[in-house]
Amino acid sequence: MSDRVRVVALVSGQVQGVGYRWFVRSLAHEAGLTGSAENLADGRVEAVLEGPADAVRHVLTALDGPRAPGTVERVETRVEPVQGVRGFTTL
Repeated sequence: MSDRVRVVALVSGQVQGVGYRWFVRSLAHEAGLTGSAENLADGRVEAVLEGPADAVRHVLTALDGPRAPGTVERVETRVEPVQGVRGFTTL
């Protein structure tokens, strides 16, 4: 049984135009995760994180931590089936 998971996090607040996607990319890279970070039209950032469950949990806790740029008001998450994506895309 694999411990790999895929979690989509929707981050609300002042998170666009402040380097937030690059922050997520850096966290994911440090944790060895794949996925993406994308600005959404409604002002949120969608972060897709895929990899070992412990590493994904660690990054999720940092999304609204003291190092996060901008102002994070809320982080909503949902679990999706693992897709086996490679690399990390910043859109």
